[in-house]
Amino acid sequence: MPTTPQTIDELHEALQENGQRPYGRTRTVTAEELVDAAEQFAEPVALVHALLELQEAYTYGSEPRKSPVVFARLLTLFDEQPDIFDERLRHLLFWRFKWVAAALRALPEIPLASLRQWLTEMRDRYEKADLGLQPYYGQAYQLAAHVGEDTALAYELWAGRSRTRLSDCEACEICERALYHLAAGDDERALRVWEPVLAGKESCQEEPARSISYALLPLVRAGRTEEARRLHLAGYRGCRRNPSMAGEVGRHLEFCALTGNEARGLELLAENRTLFEEVDSPLDRLAFLTGVDVLLRRVESLGHGGLPAAGPAGRTWTVAALRAHVAEQADGLAARFDTRNGTSTHAERRKARLDRAPLLEALELTLRTRSLDDVVPAASVVASSAPAPVAESLPELILRARELRTEGHPDADACWTRLRAMVDAEDYTHPDDAAVGTLAELRADLLIEEANEAGEKQELSVAAALQEQAAELYDEAGQEEHALLARAGALLTTAEFTSQDSESAEARTAALTDAHTTMVRMQEAATGLTPRFEGRLLRLRATALGLRLQVSRDKEFAAPALTEADLLLAHATERDIAGQISRAMMLRAGNYALSGELPTAVAEMDALLDRLRAQGPAWHIPSALGLRGRLHLGLRDAESARADLAEGIRLAAEWPAGTIGTVRLHADLAEASMRLGRAQEALRHLTRSAELELRYGSRTDAYCTYSNAAQLTLDLGRVEDCIALLDSLLSEPDVSSGELDGRLTAQLRLTRARALHAGDDLKAATAEFIALAAESAGWDDDLGSHAMIAAETAVLLGESGEFGRAREVVDQALAAHARDARYESLSSALRELARLQARAQGPDGLADALTFLTDAGRIADEARAAAYEAHGRPLDAALAYEYGRVNAYAGEHEDALTALDKALGLLGEPGPEGDDQVVEWAECVRLAAAVEGFHLERPGPALARLDAAIGLLSALGHKEEAETLAAVAAELRDE
Repeated sequence: MPTTPQTIDELHEALQENGQRPYGRTRTVTAEELVDAAEQFAEPVALVHALLELQEAYTYGSEPRKSPVVFARLLTLFDEQPDIFDERLRHLLFWRFKWVAAALRALPEIPLASLRQWLTEMRDRYEKADLGLQPYYGQAYQLAAHVGEDTALAYELWAGRSRTRLSDCEACEICERALYHLAAGDDERALRVWEPVLAGKESCQEEPARSISYALLPLVRAGRTEEARRLHLAGYRGCRRNPSMAGEVGRHLEFCALTGNEARGLELLAENRTLFEEVDSPLDRLAFLTGVDVLLRRVESLGHGGLPAAGPAGRTWTVAALRAHVAEQADGLAARFDTRNGTSTHAERRKARLDRAPLLEALELTLRTRSLDDVVPAASVVASSAPAPVAESLPELILRARELRTEGHPDADACWTRLRAMVDAEDYTHPDDAAVGTLAELRADLLIEEANEAGEKQELSVAAALQEQAAELYDEAGQEEHALLARAGALLTTAEFTSQDSESAEARTAALTDAHTTMVRMQEAATGLTPRFEGRLLRLRATALGLRLQVSRDKEFAAPALTEADLLLAHATERDIAGQISRAMMLRAGNYALSGELPTAVAEMDALLDRLRAQGPAWHIPSALGLRGRLHLGLRDAESARADLAEGIRLAAEWPAGTIGTVRLHADLAEASMRLGRAQEALRHLTRSAELELRYGSRTDAYCTYSNAAQLTLDLGRVEDCIALLDSLLSEPDVSSGELDGRLTAQLRLTRARALHAGDDLKAATAEFIALAAESAGWDDDLGSHAMIAAETAVLLGESGEFGRAREVVDQALAAHARDARYESLSSALRELARLQARAQGPDGLADALTFLTDAGRIADEARAAAYEAHGRPLDAALAYEYGRVNAYAGEHEDALTALDKALGLLGEPGPEGDDQVVEWAECVRLAAAVEGFHLERPGPALARLDAAIGLLSALGHKEEAETLAAVAAELRDE
């Protein structure tokens, strides 16, 4: 709390401000300070308000030990000064008897007799105040269920009574009734009872998140897996990181464990790591720890006990170590409750949860479906996913790895992974075998593999450095051919890096030209090259010229690129080197495509695929299909592209994971699917491409792809899927630590904020937008983006009714717009702010609303002067329409009608095409007729307007819009 309140008014303002904060230590500490401040005033009502806020902070901050103490002070004040409690304060006081009953149940150190004594106190107080006893019987039932007594009578005494003003809300009572049937083993009846809550018809602060957490497993058992998936995403978001809902988080972890989503379970556990320290309620802690235990036992049973896991701070945990720690704590808590209650209920319930068998082998919960193998570093996955190696000596392994690499065989990766681990071991001894060569040669081989991996991740400068190091080691080992090839590879990699990093087209092409020239000289100066090495050098040369054509898009470079590819093809064909023939034909096809000769490129690929299917190598087929699929996309033949790309992905799966690149295949298949109108299919391949890129390629590229996938998800209306995807990405270590490019992270956060807004979580969306607006204010090189973000932020503040802050933020947007124009975004935001303020405040808000519209008019003038064409509605027409709406909200109906007539003139009459202009025109007519007929009481002109519009729309075939206007006309005639 910045300053201590000096007056009663300041105290009430501080209490109101604190009430807007999320529950947690900050809110609780502030509430404690406000109670101290309230005690300084000779005003008991102020103290009552402060104590009520403090008890709420303790209750929802998971500090049940302190809640009853605060309530005792409130009860004393009520007994001593009942007159200071008005009807609202009296209601709150009696309501919170239930909070104290729940708090006492959650504390095993409180004797059972004390719990029963408190319920007696509650009943006596309710009877004395002439209040209905249904809430008391509700607490009596919950105590019976907690202890494990026969609940049948207690349930009937509660559920059979009529509700009162002090009864728990409908949603909470529905949950308790459903849990009663669930405990009896009646899933079907429990789900029927839960229906209003799960469907969103009943809710409160804790609901539907609490009900959802209990309903997930019954839904799966009932076969309603899609509903369970959807509710898991929405429900988890409602309880994550919330100490007072730790039990709900635990049940979501259990759900993940029992539906084949162990990897997601570990991810959610990491996100909720702070709950190990923040949950002070023993009962909530027991529920949370048991859910954690279920998850960790499942992971350990699958052979992954050595994986890292997020446990209490202060040490590093493995799954096995954390499971043992959690089990000990949870067993102790269950024993304490059972000792207090004189039953074995909590130990038995805990055992029942731990003994549950998995319900499904795998339920796809999110767009980012991962297995436990994905938690392991990528290199380990490659090794474990490869076929089990036959028993062989170290020299045999080295020779086989080299042979497989020469062929380009996918199994080479596993061999090199094994060799890298062996060579890195402290006790490694290199074999004394002339066929194997020296340790320097083997280390050079491993450096080449590392360089290849770095290249796949687009870490080109790293790859070039590794290739140079390898060349030096090959020199040391006397392997001149290998050294030459490594240096040529470094030349090409450096040139590629330079061409990507340079803004000058001349510099990009010059780098690749120089690299090619140098490689030609190197090859001409070399003597005694074997055919395979000569072919590999030719391939590097041809690649350099192909890249030059690609970066320049200059057809002047097409002929040299094709000539070099032809040299490689002739060389490989003469010596029957199958892999090099395949690479040469793909280079040729790529060059034809870059030259605009797509049909020729497709013919080249047809011939190559025929050859590969007949003669091999088979592992080249997926890449060849991928290239032909991209060519079909260029020819606008999405159906053929989809067939090729899908077959490529299917065939790639026949080889060890990660050895055949499918990132591009999935990305291109996503594009083909979008062109065919298969958006959901496109989304699946887009996310798969991103996850593979994240694992095996460039993480930056992966996040860019995921950003596109998140936007597509939002466009498809899958709001919870979008939020879950982005939450998962934003929790990745390189994102949360700030290693990822800040602008890309901001884009992910921006899409998430928009998804929160679309999901009606206005508070969370506004908070994120405010943070992004503040952060983007420093983007001097991209003020246009700041303008757009600030404009969206202002609109959300307007939706929250904070028009003063909205004005401040939109002024920031206008200042940025003045330096980097964003006409449409700013105009739209200003018009929406005007509408929101006029609708919320009526005549009182008209002046400020019109100021927003004046600003929007200035932007429309600027856009017109700059010859800017809006992508959506014309700015002038949209502005005139908004003047109409704003004046109508404020009761200025003549001005509204004048503005709407202007908007209709600007829009012009609709045509036969069913586009947005038709909808806008019809809506403008509808509003004008409503203003004219109902508010200005001129039904004749209004009906004439409507009838003319209905006739026009009907003649043009716009049936839906005509029916809407006909309904207005009918209502007007009835009046």
